[in-house]
Amino acid sequence: MTGVSVVIVAKNEQDKIEAALASCVCASEIVVIDAESEDRTVEICKKYTDKVYIKPWQGFAAQKQMAADMAAGPWIFILDADERFTPELAEEIAALISDTTLDGFYVPRKNFFLGRWIKHGGWRPDYTLRLFKKDKGRLEPRHVHEKVVVDGRTGYLINPIEHYTYGNISQFITKMDNYSTLSAEEKASKRAGIISFTVRPLAAFIKMYFLRLGFLDGIHGFILAVLYGCYTFVKYVKIWQRRINMEVKDSEAQRCNTVL
Repeated sequence: MTGVSVVIVAKNEQDKIEAALASCVCASEIVVIDAESEDRTVEICKKYTDKVYIKPWQGFAAQKQMAADMAAGPWIFILDADERFTPELAEEIAALISDTTLDGFYVPRKNFFLGRWIKHGGWRPDYTLRLFKKDKGRLEPRHVHEKVVVDGRTGYLINPIEHYTYGNISQFITKMDNYSTLSAEEKASKRAGIISFTVRPLAAFIKMYFLRLGFLDGIHGFILAVLYGCYTFVKYVKIWQRRINMEVKDSEAQRCNTVL
């Protein structure tokens, strides 16, 4: 993939990142931004590239944009530590970028959950914009679920990246806690109450399990739908809690001003 810089952000990913790095050695370069890992992540990365930079964590979008800015290639491909290039995808990209008028490409993801390829529930084909011209794309500044915005024309690739999401339920719960907090911060201006705690989690389950045919993935599809319903519940409880905390602080500040 001449002209393609693969960029990866990581923190404490020693169990996953080597497979990701090994899958993209055909790129012109690999750039890694490490958020002060406390395990062997940096050591492993240096086996595959000399462009490993250690920076304090600034958020997903900011960290990935920093990696893209440090890349030298005209094309950027954003790869997560739990994702893998396939040879077919590398060949497709190499053929495309040599002669294209497009500025970015959406890539399908082949998502795995507890070792099984999930084909329904909204997890397939799961297109995400990952390949773009460096001078045409930027990361949208968001707390969570960051995405690339391209100033130009985009297309779709055929071959997927493989995404190994959660090897066990504990990994999902850990990420759920982190992502729900970030999402609550992003939606700080919103209010949440009983309806959000009841209707929204149920709607998330119904949408994933029934409307998006998650039941066709068997027990894995059921577990995923339940977990996403739980995630929705926790997210809105944190939005509610954040609002309550803000109201308490405002009330205390008003009392202090009254006393003064």
